[in-house]
Amino acid sequence: MHNILLSPTNDYVFKRLFAEAPELLCTLINDLRPDLPDITSVEILNPNIEPSELTGKYIILDVLARDVDGHCYNVEVQVRRYGAWHKRGLFYLARTLGGQLSSGEDYGELRASVGLHLLDFDLFTATEAERQQALWRFEMRDETQPQVSLGNILQMNLIELKKADRLGLSPSPLRAWITFFKHWQEELTMATVTHEPVQHAMHRIRQLSADEEARRLAFVRERALHDEVSFLNEAKREGREEGRKEGRKEGREQGRLEEARDLLRAQLGAKFGELPDAVTDQITTADHKTLRGWIGNVLLADSLDALFKH
Repeated sequence: MHNILLSPTNDYVFKRLFAEAPELLCTLINDLRPDLPDITSVEILNPNIEPSELTGKYIILDVLARDVDGHCYNVEVQVRRYGAWHKRGLFYLARTLGGQLSSGEDYGELRASVGLHLLDFDLFTATEAERQQALWRFEMRDETQPQVSLGNILQMNLIELKKADRLGLSPSPLRAWITFFKHWQEELTMATVTHEPVQHAMHRIRQLSADEEARRLAFVRERALHDEVSFLNEAKREGREEGRKEGRKEGREQGRLEEARDLLRAQLGAKFGELPDAVTDQITTADHKTLRGWIGNVLLADSLDALFKH
């Protein structure tokens, strides 16, 4: 048996952990939303993991479930922060809602579409108040009177795991889950967790970690994520280098323009004296080809009007 346990924040491991144990997923959903009514059971709607999903870039392996009342839950763990990650989450949440009805069905049959996102990074950090909050819930509410809402038919729950772990929560099932996702490898720490579902999750992690095929696929998934990050970083580096090259090119072109303008001003000043503002403006806005034409005709011009009408 391997001593190193697989990480529950690896989305392949996360999906195996909860898609194969619906009762555990049901408990996780309840514990992540302790102020809302409990659900009693869920049906997993996407139990399988396709081989292409393991190596696909920009894919997050999520768990989609439906409870006995028809409410849908999209549960996932995210370890990478993308600039448009929230738009992605809202898109899939809205698509889950829209996919409930067939043509001609009553809107009254719509059930809630709930997103639960476990984020292994800090998301909201702009203010001190944001840095002191790790649990977030977004619903459709009025901006002026937030107590007035359109219900929770669209709801996104975010748990910033690192921040929640740093801030510390009062003892609760939610805190037990946060400890699990951040300290699963620490035997002494996990020994203090008494929440039975988390103990069950630890047992499942040990089982998966002892499975050679599960370890191999978890590694394949981890490698794909590292490749994705490397690809993005390389693209950024190439972009910066291209920008520097383009900047140097533009700098050289700008330098040639200024030299041509200075030369033309000097020639005109020597031949015609002080230049009127209209001529100065023309010189300032002209391109390099136009400037070279004027420079070549200075000696032949009898007047500024003749030169600039040439």
